Amino acid sequence: MMKNMKFDTYIFDLDGTLLNTLGDLAGACNYALRQHGYEERSLDEVRRFVGNGVRKLMERALPEQVGEGRVDEVLQTFRQYYLEHQADLTEPYEGIVEMLEGLKQRGCKIAVVSNKFMEATQSLCRHFFGNLIDVAVGEAPGIRRKPAPDAVEVALRELGESGESAVYVGDSDVDILTAEACHLPCISVLWGFRDEAFLLQHGATRLAHTPSDLL
Repeated sequence: MMKNMKFDTYIFDLDGTLLNTLGDLAGACNYALRQHGYEERSLDEVRRFVGNGVRKLMERALPEQVGEGRVDEVLQTFRQYYLEHQADLTEPYEGIVEMLEGLKQRGCKIAVVSNKFMEATQSLCRHFFGNLIDVAVGEAPGIRRKPAPDAVEVALRELGESGESAVYVGDSDVDILTAEACHLPCISVLWGFRDEAFLLQHGATRLAHTPSDLL
């Protein structure tokens, strides 16, 4: 599935694609729920809840009858805690750093686009990848969450690229839809938060079993 493809620009999702952030997301989610008197969620539940931004994560974690104002309160607690604990358990998946180094050695440009809020997206990229990532774009005012194309379009502009030789790489159905919205080919990775059957069911056409497949 990975043969005969040549790309010069790689647009990566972050959570579940480059970084295994699940433990810290679950920790912050459950801290916020506890602080506001709600029942905690299991790691597997949080895995299913992620992908559409942290607000949607908290909406899914909270009881259905909770109002918008209450969601805002719990979300604020989540954000404050997560910024302080975002790298406690988080780490790159095995082979990710070597893959990024290989792409850079080939002269490729690399961006990250995430539904995580901008401050966390950029700080995590700096902390774990340094200058391997050219541009990191997260959720911010004026940038709609994926699968809207906004973050990818911002990243391509900052890279100075049109997208003609770009590929989008992610681990979820949201990423597949994002690539479609941007008219980019999509590579779905199998080491992240969604399994192969789920990805194929949601339209995946190119699969990477390991980071080295991208090279």
